[in-house]
Amino acid sequence: MNRAFSRKKDKTWMHTPEALSKHFIPYNAKFLGSTEVEQPKGTEVVRDAVRKLKFARHIKKSEGQKIPKVELQISIYGVKILEPKTKEVQHNCQLHRISFCADDKTDKRIFTFICKDSESNKHLCYVFDSEKCAEEITLTIGQAFDLAYRKFLESGGKDVETRKQIAGLQKRIQDLETENMELKNKVQDLENQLRITQVSTPPVGSMAPKSPSTDIFDMIPFSPTSHQSSIPTRNGTQPPPVPSRSSEIKRDLFGAEPFDPFNCGAADFPPDIQSKLDEMQEGFKMGLTLEGTVFCLDPLDSRC
Repeated sequence: MNRAFSRKKDKTWMHTPEALSKHFIPYNAKFLGSTEVEQPKGTEVVRDAVRKLKFARHIKKSEGQKIPKVELQISIYGVKILEPKTKEVQHNCQLHRISFCADDKTDKRIFTFICKDSESNKHLCYVFDSEKCAEEITLTIGQAFDLAYRKFLESGGKDVETRKQIAGLQKRIQDLETENMELKNKVQDLENQLRITQVSTPPVGSMAPKSPSTDIFDMIPFSPTSHQSSIPTRNGTQPPPVPSRSSEIKRDLFGAEPFDPFNCGAADFPPDIQSKLDEMQEGFKMGLTLEGTVFCLDPLDSRC
């Protein structure tokens, strides 16, 4: 994995692995906002984003608006941004989508990270004011990323092969269901043609067709080519409607719905398994870059 810890390479992690694996580490901060950036990494990229969001905050502050407070919850499952009082999740940034994290060397409050949005796939830069613990938060995100990557290799690697096999079996089941339904339709067509021939063909030596013969229950045999209203039974009732094939396609040869391992309970696998696994592998392979830089080159802009 390509990880560049920059000046942090000689630092030790801030928390025990158990704290980030079984629980989460909370931090209070002010959220300056997020903005789209062109690249997933880069000091200049985050520096421009910090300047842009600080300028926007200055304008809102002059209008009487306060910087919203948030709670960060960092674990091996991601970085959650919550409203402090209601605990409502505002943003949920998965670790394999976070590619760059930096804090200000001159201002111990400001830190930022770049995360790829799960819906738009755009790179967003999040900027925070952390009350002089920016470096600790940056290191905590780096440690969570490192633990998550190891966990993915140890347990997720085996799950990858298992889920690939399940996806292959699911595809095979769907192919067999389609093949069975096509064969069933062909058999039904042949049976219908045979019935039509038996009903419409007069006996040898007869000049005119006779009325259809009855079965052992004194009922007129059903013909799928005849309109329902034109062939009443002996007791005056209409024959049952012919089931449409569109509804039959959803059932197998025995009349049961096809087995779908992706719809079998609360612990379902994602519908697009391979795509999700490839995305996680790509994100972890890119790695997380941790850096310390100077965001505010202008001394007048040192405060939010």
